[in-house]
Amino acid sequence: MKNFLLRVSIMTIVKKYVAEIVSSKSFINGIYTLEIRTLGKPFKYEPGQFLHLALDEYDPSGQWPDSRCFSMQSTVSNELIKITYAVKGNFTTRMKQELMPGKLIAVKLPYGNLFTQEHNKENTIFISGGTGITPYLSLFNDPLFASYDKPVLYAGFRNQKMNLYGFELEIAKQINPGLEIYLIYQDSEGMLDIERIYRESSKSNSFFISGPPAMITSFKTYLLKQSVKEDQIKTDDWE
Repeated sequence: MKNFLLRVSIMTIVKKYVAEIVSSKSFINGIYTLEIRTLGKPFKYEPGQFLHLALDEYDPSGQWPDSRCFSMQSTVSNELIKITYAVKGNFTTRMKQELMPGKLIAVKLPYGNLFTQEHNKENTIFISGGTGITPYLSLFNDPLFASYDKPVLYAGFRNQKMNLYGFELEIAKQINPGLEIYLIYQDSEGMLDIERIYRESSKSNSFFISGPPAMITSFKTYLLKQSVKEDQIKTDDWE
């Protein structure tokens, strides 16, 4: 625990980086995965944290340009940061059009404390919708994940093609063989069911929720109505 706290304390300073797009891949229409390399000092961050990505050139003498937040799904042991995003508005449309290999961008990180908050590591429940799984992968693929006892993941996707994370989940199982994974595909099984998830858990569990804002709100509201304490519910709702 002492080493864990030391790592957290080092990661609290937000830094700006000039970075380069190494790859931009789309395995399914509208969903893109980027790999980003720093051109200066190494990236420093913790599992569950996120970055601000700017498309316009950053002038250190001026203000930070318009940017958006994205969860990092890689671990700090990787040279490259990996993020996955869905094309939904003007900014992400620009990302799709402009972020090709070799493109220079500005990022600042780290932000967030999703997994550094106090929580129960026994039978921890992780709930995700769509690309909301990405912050979990940054923990699941980190050696720290071995400290969790029988964690459970409920991951919902519109269909099997939207599940782009099989490789990372295999690594997670290698790091923590006690991980239980439930993959729910909306087109064949319906949407994630928070009532079922709650029935299969207990009031002593910590619940992490990541996904569309409406899902986060409704799931948290349901758990609170079941007398789950608010400090047991952790949400990735920085958007």
